Amino acid sequence: MPLYAKDQPAGFTNAVERIAIVGAGGTVGSHIVTSLLQTGRHTVTALSRPDSTNKPPPGIRVVTVDYDNEDNLVTALRGQQFLIITLSPTVAQGTHSKLVRAAAKAGVPYIMPNGYGGDIERVKQGKESMLGPIAKAHRDEIEALGMHWITVCCGFWYDYSLAGEELRFGFDFTRKALTLYDDGNTKNTVSTLSQVGRAVAKLLSLKELPVDEKDESLTLSHWLNKGLYVTSFTISQREMFESVKRVTGTTNDDWNVTHEPSQKRYEDGLALLKTGNRLGFAKLLYARGFFPDDPSQFSEKSENELLGLPEEDLDKATQVGIDMVPSRAREQQIAMS
Repeated sequence: MPLYAKDQPAGFTNAVERIAIVGAGGTVGSHIVTSLLQTGRHTVTALSRPDSTNKPPPGIRVVTVDYDNEDNLVTALRGQQFLIITLSPTVAQGTHSKLVRAAAKAGVPYIMPNGYGGDIERVKQGKESMLGPIAKAHRDEIEALGMHWITVCCGFWYDYSLAGEELRFGFDFTRKALTLYDDGNTKNTVSTLSQVGRAVAKLLSLKELPVDEKDESLTLSHWLNKGLYVTSFTISQREMFESVKRVTGTTNDDWNVTHEPSQKRYEDGLALLKTGNRLGFAKLLYARGFFPDDPSQFSEKSENELLGLPEEDLDKATQVGIDMVPSRAREQQIAMS
């Protein structure tokens, strides 16, 4: 691939205009689509299964596809410049690979794989959380098929995780109970769902390539086969708790606060997962992120300023998370059924 726009064939626009997304109506996909549409620069196509219950945001083209029919997928992806994949953890094994292989046959040059996790350079942390090897395999497959990837390193989604009951950030809003990992002072780098959406839209609104060797402006090509580091807050559970109390108008006396070692929670989650209970994965994942000697923290790598992302208000983000509690509770019930 030529390094500069000046070397591209006639008709090259040096802009990502046609974007396909899998999971447009999902947890993070809906935020990405909303931000993309707000730029006015993109035509967004949602690939949707016939039995999908998620409704993509208005303003995008929806194409119904069969993930098991490669010809169907290739047809849907032909002419697209960028494929964004956001898949539920419960999706059938091999789905990601089917999408990637179809994208390669359709000639899609860039893919954002299903990652949206922590720092991809923290290999040990990724391995122990179980997400690292899977995400690495996704990226390797994209490269092996001759395409480029850009993955989002955003840490835990703050609002989503706050609403995720005790398994995640330790909050049970129904019982007004909080479980602190260890002493509750270990900091994590986290991002809101809306910040991730803004970051992806900013990225895909950049020029694709530098115009020539003298062009030093920021381009999409800067991130090829790299992580895009997005952040909202680097925060401890105790700091989250202070925000929760401000937002809800409660005090320490209103809450039952307990402590549990993060290592024990990790081991309990692992044991639960081995019995076939998928909630064990959430438990071990979040516990691993709060290990005091190796937390999920990468604030020094944040590329917010580079992309011109806003500084967010913690209490507003906390309110968003609390407002999500009813819907997250329903998801938990489904996962346990």
